[in-house]
Parts: sequence; structure tokens; C-alpha cells
Amino acid sequence: MAEKRMPYYNRELSWMDFNARVLEEATKKENPLMERLRFLAITGSNLDEFFMVRVAGVKAQVNSKYKQKGNDFDLTPQELLPLLEEKTHRFMERQYSCLHRSILPALEKQGIRFLSVEEMDGRQKEYLSQYFQRVLFPVLTPLAVDSSRPFPLLANKSLNIAVCLKSKEHNKEEKVFAIVQVPSILPRFLELPANAGVRQFTLLEEVIIHKLDELFELHDIVAACPFRVTRDSDQEIDDEAEDFMSEVKKSIKRRKRGRPVRLELLNKCNASIKSFLIEMLGIKKNEIYEVPGPLDLTFLSKFAGVKGFESLCFEPIRPVTPPADFWGYTDIFEAIREKDRMVHHPYESFDCVVQFIEQAAEDENVLAIKQTLYRVSGNSPIIAALIKAVENGKQVTVLVELKARFDEENNINWANKLEKAGCHVIYGLQGLKTHCKIALVVRQEEDGIRRYLHLGTGNYNDSTAKIYTDVGLFTCNSQYGADASSLFNVITGYSRPPEYRHFVVAPHGMRAFFRRMIQNETENAKKGLPSGITAKVNSLVDPEIISLLYEASQAGVPVKLVVRGICCLIPGLEGVSENITVISIVGQLLEHSRVFKFENAGNPKIYMGSADWMPRNLDRRIELVFPIEDEDLKQRAFEILDILLNDNTNARMMLPDTSYQHVSRRGRTACSSQLTFYRIAKERLKAKEELQKDSPLIPIHSAEESAGT
Repeated sequence: MAEKRMPYYNRELSWMDFNARVLEEATKKENPLMERLRFLAITGSNLDEFFMVRVAGVKAQVNSKYKQKGNDFDLTPQELLPLLEEKTHRFMERQYSCLHRSILPALEKQGIRFLSVEEMDGRQKEYLSQYFQRVLFPVLTPLAVDSSRPFPLLANKSLNIAVCLKSKEHNKEEKVFAIVQVPSILPRFLELPANAGVRQFTLLEEVIIHKLDELFELHDIVAACPFRVTRDSDQEIDDEAEDFMSEVKKSIKRRKRGRPVRLELLNKCNASIKSFLIEMLGIKKNEIYEVPGPLDLTFLSKFAGVKGFESLCFEPIRPVTPPADFWGYTDIFEAIREKDRMVHHPYESFDCVVQFIEQAAEDENVLAIKQTLYRVSGNSPIIAALIKAVENGKQVTVLVELKARFDEENNINWANKLEKAGCHVIYGLQGLKTHCKIALVVRQEEDGIRRYLHLGTGNYNDSTAKIYTDVGLFTCNSQYGADASSLFNVITGYSRPPEYRHFVVAPHGMRAFFRRMIQNETENAKKGLPSGITAKVNSLVDPEIISLLYEASQAGVPVKLVVRGICCLIPGLEGVSENITVISIVGQLLEHSRVFKFENAGNPKIYMGSADWMPRNLDRRIELVFPIEDEDLKQRAFEILDILLNDNTNARMMLPDTSYQHVSRRGRTACSSQLTFYRIAKERLKAKEELQKDSPLIPIHSAEESAGT
């Protein structure tokens, strides 16, 4: 008898559903107008990366006649590609429908408009001409395409204008073509002079097309059309290369000239131009996406941030500083010595993480700092502090993951700076990405060496820490410290993976750990003991984990999952997963923390860390998951999960047919988990301040008086 097929939803199709949830936020009339534009920009940016990596990967498999499924329950590349193409075409139609039918009319009601040149008055056209001569003309480089000048290699995702021309000389009828790149160094939109109470803008490509005759004086302009090419950017990096950094640099260059996987055109594109581009780019019909424009919606994010639009944005979540756990302390090490501390970003400020490294850099008792860096900001205070630490004579070891996709160049620059400053820099491990988030400070104290740790669910990136939800733990628990030293020895040397006392580390122990914990809940349910699994992850893809969760559900274990993005598990199927619920929270902030709770027969355990439930996290990365053991912090962690599960504002529930619908309020008060966390962060700090006000005043005695007591 054939083995029963496990219900498994394809990851690419599931990811498209996630982006559809983001698009839904752009369509929501209750969201502020500029935030709707931001959500629309995010869907565009997400879709770019999806084409560059996931669609490109599927196309490569189809082209190489690769027929194997991703796993026994999945689709073959040949089955998947037409489904993806249908879904992406439909999705882009919905993006532009949202923009033209909903957002732009709403902006117009607010006196905000994008104008075509035809809609401009004389004053605005004069302003355009001046801007073109003063700023644009010196930057533009028109590129003719003919027998002596080949079609240029266009940068991935760059916006270009294809121009069809006819010579003015000798009544030539022959059409020729040229390309003009829209310079990405200049703002994509331009504000025009307008009457009071009205704000009017135009796009850079509109200005260029209007002035094309000044670029091609010997020709008549037949037609012009903006277009954009997305290229295959899923480049393999040879881990065994002798010069690894050089190999990564080569990979970045290859990415810029990868095979085109999508051509975006305006739907009113001239037929000659369209044929010319198809021929030059070797694009297939189903790889062409014709839209009403404008192309590349990612610019809308910057537009939403234009000064004067603040009233059309969300009320900002301003991180509480200091976090309540650090209120009243100037010495961060003293605070951590007293007890473990937890911070919830961005509701509580990320500054305490920066201060942890900054104080370590300046503290004369600190001997060494060890840290992993996966994605850092462009002007990182943490990097500056690590360099300062080296200058102050500390031993500094940093693992900079050069293979962090699309952050490779940034990370190469930081690695070079750190190395030049005298840090010991490791560029990741052969065959594995280092994705764990850990910082270790070794300090000489009166009673010996003490190790201070920061363990997190998110990157050491002060910029994204303002918009990503993450949790961090500070501790100087000696057993955690021993585990941390062992982990760094594995990362930096040839040390064999040890038996960790508290840490759960991939790729050697994490899969077995989660298997054991899920099976333990299944056995407890069968014995009639308290059981339950609650997990918050960004993605749930791993077939074994999904199979184990199905088995747990069938044994009666209540399984509650908060999965922001891809979810290949299908909940609510009779006889398979009726005890599993899946919600996805998409809101003002990007949900990023990973939290795992197991009921454990009435003595619940809770873990946090860097790993999602995906094969890559469990098998091909250095990942870290750590337990929360302090009783107060455990209760806080449980509360975080409870609040997420009670969200009925930004939460959508996954149905057995894989669609998502908003969680029903059924008369309940509206609950946004993100705004609730923000309120709690402010209340916790206020409570500490009130406590200080109510405490007795302590007189300051003179030194002699103090000595006599």
C-alpha cells in the first residue's frame, strides 16, 4: 500500500501568500495613507528578491531538466513554475490596482498629486527645464545600440528608458534604438512649484522622456518606454576557495550580470521597442510583466517619508529608554550581575545592547569581547565600539558572515575595517552560514573571571532594531558563559561541538532537540498529562518538524503557531491537524523574534533564538536557541506569546484551504499585540520611576561621618 501523502503546502506559493498579506495592509483604508504607500513599496521590494532568488532558482531547475521534488510531498520545478508565473502576474495586477484605484485617488483628496508633463502648467514646465539643464543633463548617458555599439549590460533592478529613433537626415525611415538609464543617484521624484495647500510631484523618467530630443538632436523620437530587468542573483559561493573574500566579491559581480528572469514594461509600450527588448534580453513571453506604471514601486517608501506628510503616517513607536530592566543603572555589568535582564525591541531601546559593547570597550577590567555579526547597519555604533576596544588593548574576535545575502558588500567593508583596526576576524565557516546572535564579554573581577552575555533573536543592527520585533537576554550565569566559550571555540577553531549544558546549537544538536521536545509533548498527551506547543517563527518549512507537529495534533496536543511568512504546514485538517492553529501577524513592525514554549507536563519550558523551522536553519547554519530560566523573565516570555495569540487587529488565521482571513473579534475589544507591547514597555518604566519617587530620601553624609559609623 502506498504511503499516505503528508499535507504540505509549497514554500514559494506560501511566500506569495505572505506578500499578499502585506499588500492587504496597503489596501486597508483604516491604515494611514503614507503607511499604505510604504506597505506597497515593501511588496515591491519583497517581490524583487523573490524573483532574484526563488523564481530564478525554479527556472534554473526547469532549464537544467531537474525533475526531483524539494521533498517527497512537494511539487516538481516543472509543476511549480506555471503556478508561480500565474500567481506573480496576478499579484502585480493587484499591486497596481491598489495604487491607481485606491491610494492615488485618496492622495488627491489630500491635495497630493503626481503629474504627467501634459498636466503641468507653464511655470512647472519651466521649472522642469531648469532642473533638466542644471542637474539631469550632466548625469545622463544616452547609449545607442547598433552594429558597432552592442546592447549594454544593464544593472539588476535599474530603471531604464528604451528609445526608438528615426534619423532626421536624408528622410531615412530605418528605426534605430538607444537606452537611457534613469540615474539612481538622484531622487526618483521631484516636487513641482504649486499653489498653497497643494503638493504636486513628477517622476524622474517623465522629465527625461520629455527632454529626449535634447539628448538625440540628430534624430526624431518615435517612441520611448521605461523598462526594468530583474536578474538571477542566487549565486553559489565556493566555500573552499583559497581567498574566500575574493570569491564573495566575484559572486557579487556575477549577480549583477545574472540571466534576466523578469522584464517590466509599461502596458502602453510601443511594439517596436517591445520586440527590440525581447530580442536583446532573450526574454520569454511569460517573463514579461506589463503594468500601468510607474515601474519599481520601492521608491514609494522614500516618498512616504517626505517632510510634511507626518500626519498621514502611523504614530511612531518611540523605543522606551532605558528599558525598565536597566532603569537606575549606569553600570550595565552591575545590572546583569544582580539578575538576568530581558529587553523587547523596538518597544524597549536597542541602545542597551550598544552600551553593553561600548562599556566593555572602555572598561579597564574587560579582557576580551567575542561577537557574531550577520547584518549590521551602514554606520554601526557596535563596529565603532569593537574598534575602540582593540585600541584600548582588549582582545576582540568577530565573526562577520560574508555570505549574508544582499549584505555581502556591506559586511566585506566592515570586515576590512575591523581587521585593519586589529580585530581577529573570521569570515564564517566552510559549508555553513553563521546566523546565531551572541556577544560575549570576558571581565576580570575581584572573585575571578566573569563572562557576560547578550543572546538575541535579531541582528546587531541599530537601524532595523527600530522596526523589527526582537528579544534579547543579558546574563552572567556561569553555565551559560561556559556554553558561550565552547560555541566560540567551535566557530573560531577546530574544536569539536561539545555537549552544551543550556544552549541548543545547530547544525549538530538543534534538530534532535526540537524532535525530542515535540515527541515529549506527544507522549505526555497520550498519558493524559498537560501538553502543548506554542511557537513563534518567521517560517515553517521543515518536513520533519511538520510531520512531528501533525503527530502531536493527532495525539491531542494543542499546537499554537505564530508564523509571519512561509508556512508549509496546513492546519485544521480533520484527522491530521485539527488541533493546530496558525496565525500570521503583519503590522506596523516586522515580526522577527523566534520563541518556543513546551508545556512539559505542567512545568513549561521556554526558549528563544535565531532559528526558524526550516531545513537551512536546522542543518546548514550555526544557530543558537537558549532557554529563559529566571522565573520573572519566564513569565514575561509567556506573556509575550499570550499577547501575540490574542491579537485580533493585525493577525490573520490560516484556513485548511491555505487561505488566510482576519481573526474574528466576535465582540471582543480590539487588540493589537504591537501596540500592547509598546504600552507595557512604557508602563513598566513608569512604574520604576514612580517607585523611585516614593522611596525615602537618603541624606549624604560627609566622609568622616561615614567612616565613624
